[in-house]
Amino acid sequence: MRPDILNPLFAEVSSLKGVGPGLAKPLDRLGLERVKDLAYHFPANWTYRKTVSRVDEADVGQNIIVTLTIVDQRSGGSARAPTRIYGADTEGQYVALTYFGRNGAWARKQLPMGATRIVSGKLERYGDTLQIVHPDHVAEPGHGHAPAAIEPVYPLSEGLTNGRLGQLVVQAVERLPELPEWIEPSLLEQRKWLGWREALSAVHCKDSAEVRDRLAYDELFANQLAMRLVRAAMDKRRGTPVQGDGRLTGQLRMPFDLTGAQKRVIGEIEGDLIQGRPMLRLLQGDVGSGKTMVALHALLRAVEAGFQGALLAPTEILARQHFANLQASLSGLPVNVAILTGRDKGRVRESVLMGLADGSIDILVGTHAIFQEAVTYKALALAVIDEQHRFGVSQRLMLSKKGSGVPHLLVMTATPIPRTLALAAYGEMDVSQIDEMPPGRTPVDTRVLSQGRLPELIDGVARHLASGKQAYWVCPLVEESEVSDLAAAEQRAAELKLRFGDQVAVIHGRMKGPEKDAVMEAFSSGKTRLLVATTVIEVGVDVPNASLMIIEAADRFGLAQLHQLRGRVGRGTEQSVCILVRGESVSETARARLALMRETNDGFRIAEEDLKLRGAGELLGTRQSGETPFRVATNEQVRELIGAASADARLLLERDGGLDSPRGSAARIALYLFERDAGVATLRGG
Repeated sequence: MRPDILNPLFAEVSSLKGVGPGLAKPLDRLGLERVKDLAYHFPANWTYRKTVSRVDEADVGQNIIVTLTIVDQRSGGSARAPTRIYGADTEGQYVALTYFGRNGAWARKQLPMGATRIVSGKLERYGDTLQIVHPDHVAEPGHGHAPAAIEPVYPLSEGLTNGRLGQLVVQAVERLPELPEWIEPSLLEQRKWLGWREALSAVHCKDSAEVRDRLAYDELFANQLAMRLVRAAMDKRRGTPVQGDGRLTGQLRMPFDLTGAQKRVIGEIEGDLIQGRPMLRLLQGDVGSGKTMVALHALLRAVEAGFQGALLAPTEILARQHFANLQASLSGLPVNVAILTGRDKGRVRESVLMGLADGSIDILVGTHAIFQEAVTYKALALAVIDEQHRFGVSQRLMLSKKGSGVPHLLVMTATPIPRTLALAAYGEMDVSQIDEMPPGRTPVDTRVLSQGRLPELIDGVARHLASGKQAYWVCPLVEESEVSDLAAAEQRAAELKLRFGDQVAVIHGRMKGPEKDAVMEAFSSGKTRLLVATTVIEVGVDVPNASLMIIEAADRFGLAQLHQLRGRVGRGTEQSVCILVRGESVSETARARLALMRETNDGFRIAEEDLKLRGAGELLGTRQSGETPFRVATNEQVRELIGAASADARLLLERDGGLDSPRGSAARIALYLFERDAGVATLRGG
């Protein structure tokens, strides 16, 4: 239960003075629903103002604060002409206060002849005249707030001014309670950080890296502590030791020998399975690195020991592909594999449910349908989740409750995650990496072209299709935007259909799941030849004949995202990716940024470079779903502070008495403040 001391921060913004339905809408668009959200809505920039007594040419280009006496008012001869109010400084130097549109009438009332006003704004030159266009502050001396020498500039939405938002932030900061300190004292002294309340007040008053680091650290610490609590709780729960005898894995048919990396990872997983505590392991590896074969080894170990296993896929088409591949690999072995998706109804579904309950089904492959309460297992010992970021925490938790004990959990991702980011996002998990590709994989031929060469590229696609092969065409948007000239998937598909007819299909994120599955099924089976898509192309869906990919407006993608897309081209001997960038010529900056794509197929190296350029959420695949891992901490702060935050959380639990100690009580408040309290029970399906 949330501590009472935090209740003022979790009150709705409507509790603040001046917030009615009209203002609530633009605040909601910014995600500012509670007082806490406003307090943590940090400035994106700062306005610095120089106080002067005399308007001077040397100050052109700067924001100034000056006291003026109004000496003249001039309106233009047309509705479009500006209104200019002339003021004189203490030495008689004139400056024009320029207003456009309806603001002119307001200015004439607020700035009457002979009045003295304190004015602030950016000083500019217009011909021979010094002017301030639309001053940001006009006030009578001694009345109202004087313009600040330093003013925060906040991210805004339509219907909300910076001044109005700033006033709300002030109210939110005034409600900040005094909270006990949760940071380890020696670290606090070493960093010379302010206390929490003082830091959160200061971040709205000055641009300070130290202040922002303190607040980012709080978020990272709460996250690391929650993960360690989850892992500690998992370690205390009863698992099912799984000791296979090799009678099935020894007969497994494989298209190639296991790589050294695969053998190493299999050893790590088998070491977990024989333990009495549940495995909680993240398996990373590029597309095509052999993660599924590793998962199959683990599933067979469970079957050898007399238990059941489940393999979870995010979409029906990927589930059915996994099912087909497992059936082929297990042909001739005494292993019963079944599939359960939302499509399965009636007798088919009932047969699967009965087989799971009586233990005659050894391995179940499926989608979210296997989470349902009606699905019961006789002896589930291992759950494997493919593309884990596509599943919510609550779904993973439901799966973890399907066994008599807590099933071992192996989650897989084709997104190479840098070490520091893996610690931040999956700190409660053990991490395994397949950093070696199977033999025989031909490197993808990656080329960079300008958008101006589109006609000859389309001719190349025509030759490719005529040879009996397939191709992907990837676009970054679903439809045209007024602020973007990038080709949308739907528009590009329509244009390509004029050339290639029914050979072209389109898929994007606004399509419903069954509709997307049908499109991917048609492409996978060869019924369609050219798939125009956004980035929803399914990871892991194998289309061996699709050996060409065009990525349009590639400068809109991060390096890691481009690398993942590249990994989805077919397994043929000639695999090509054409990266298109905007402009008649490819800029040197773009060439330098994309050079790494041509140099290496090492996803982990690319991910490390990409982390320097993009946010953590984009690398984790969560940005589009809104599940950004951190609100306060930037990717730079994650790299710099995550190690200290992880060590501090460990010290609290192992040396400083845990949550029952005085510092632990403070840390408990931090968990609730950053809403990691629910995560203590459910984070990562623990």
